[in-house]
Amino acid sequence: MSQKKNPLKLNKLQLRTLALAQILAEMPDITRVDEKTGDTTLLQLPHAHGDHMHIGESVVSSRDASGLTNPAVWTALERKQLARQDTALTITLTPAGLAYDTGLGDRFLAPSPH
Repeated sequence: MSQKKNPLKLNKLQLRTLALAQILAEMPDITRVDEKTGDTTLLQLPHAHGDHMHIGESVVSSRDASGLTNPAVWTALERKQLARQDTALTITLTPAGLAYDTGLGDRFLAPSPH
């Protein structure tokens, strides 16, 4: 039997935000991993400049990344036990949040032109 796509019924903004947070969670220079719980804390989030922001060596549209700075998105993800906002500056993804299949993968990333 196949698994249901998006079983927690995340909306499009929540899915995009979680997908981008999962990508950020793979960057060891901006994360801290709790080996006991498997939680990954994002110690910083990228800032938009103009119509895009940099994530590693790629860029993502500011529009696609708007949920990263939207407290309501993080509240919804926390309610679904995928993430939590520990402080105003840090976000933690739970193992469930890291493993959740958004179906988006690297869809928003493009090579940086500068």
